[in-house]
Amino acid sequence: MAVNRETPPSEITTLVGREVYSNNGVFVGEVEDLRLDLDTESVTGIALHQLNYELFDQDVQASRGIIVPYRWVQAVGDIVIVNDIVERVQQPDTDSATPEDDGEVRA
Repeated sequence: MAVNRETPPSEITTLVGREVYSNNGVFVGEVEDLRLDLDTESVTGIALHQLNYELFDQDVQASRGIIVPYRWVQAVGDIVIVNDIVERVQQPDTDSATPEDDGEVRA
């Protein structure tokens, strides 16, 4: 199911607890909470915990989790699929996009 960014899921709380994978099939984490913009009444990010620490550096490993921008979400169903940019976040020495380039991944 593709994500319609204009219409969030009817019950946004149903996202909590779902596993999150990159579009390459790599486990990223589990949805713990959502970040909302109350002015626009929209979901702006998903807070993940139980992370795949192979994807993230030491700073993230010492934290509770990360927030992935909702615009990176590609599909929502039994699981959540996010853009594979999450896999490239820890590799700033390449020409790949980093969190500063395309959004926010933070503890």
